[in-house]
Amino acid sequence: MLAGGGGISCVLQDGEVFEKAGVNVSVVFGQLSEDAARQMRSRGKSLKAKDGKLPFCAMGVSSVIHPKNPHVPTMHFNYRYFEIEEADGKNSNPVKCYEMYDSTRRKRDHMAQLKGTKQWWFGGGTDLTPTYLNEEDAVHFHKTLKEACDKHDLKLYPKYKKWCDDYFFIKHRGERRGIGGIFFDDVDSPSKEEVFQFVKSCAKAVVPCYIPIVKRHCHDSFTPEEKLWQQLRRGRYVEFNLVYDRGTKFGLLTPGSRIESILMSLPLTARWEYMHTPPESSKEAEILEVLRNPKDWVR
Repeated sequence: MLAGGGGISCVLQDGEVFEKAGVNVSVVFGQLSEDAARQMRSRGKSLKAKDGKLPFCAMGVSSVIHPKNPHVPTMHFNYRYFEIEEADGKNSNPVKCYEMYDSTRRKRDHMAQLKGTKQWWFGGGTDLTPTYLNEEDAVHFHKTLKEACDKHDLKLYPKYKKWCDDYFFIKHRGERRGIGGIFFDDVDSPSKEEVFQFVKSCAKAVVPCYIPIVKRHCHDSFTPEEKLWQQLRRGRYVEFNLVYDRGTKFGLLTPGSRIESILMSLPLTARWEYMHTPPESSKEAEILEVLRNPKDWVR
């Protein structure tokens, strides 16, 4: 029941602009654990095991950036591909899946090696988690993602924007992790090539949707009180990732996985204070209102 594979993790820590920023590129293959299979079945996946085994392959790229300045938002993106060999044994095997990953590193066309897989899907998304609300930044972020989605289907952005708001919901707090973006999972239609092209468009939108915001605010002045609020909001980020995030849970349930890479998404510093409530009409209360009642930033 051990998993194999590998990948690359790059982490920047204590930088001038980013307190902690990491990127993971990974491929994992092996036998799906019972806990991981149970998690997938809970969201509607029909998984037919053979002799109690479910060979799988998962690959993806993910990044989380936690800036030092509380006026620069935290940003996360993750795009991934998943396949499972069905009980009839006719699907691609984990070794071929790993070879496919290796070929991408050598910039060879790998899509032909995906043919014949019955259980496959793409997932991912990009979302923004500001400490303080800046409507200009929010509109820019969502507008850029919408343009990437609209190239493929005008229905995708509103659908995946709502999915993002619903997914990044911290139930025990009654608030979202941030101001959203796009999120999707289990996407296996209309065709593998079309979904792959859509995912590439989303990935290419990451830099233009985020870096202009970083450049705009990385030298903004801030007070100790604003830094404290950033630490408290990071506490919420930690709560979501450890309690609800699918990727984190899947990684922790996969035997042999690299824990340091899985927990790369956590901030370097965070804080929890007992019964902390910001004053009404404050900038802190303003962001909480949006996190409790998501807005439509673009149409």
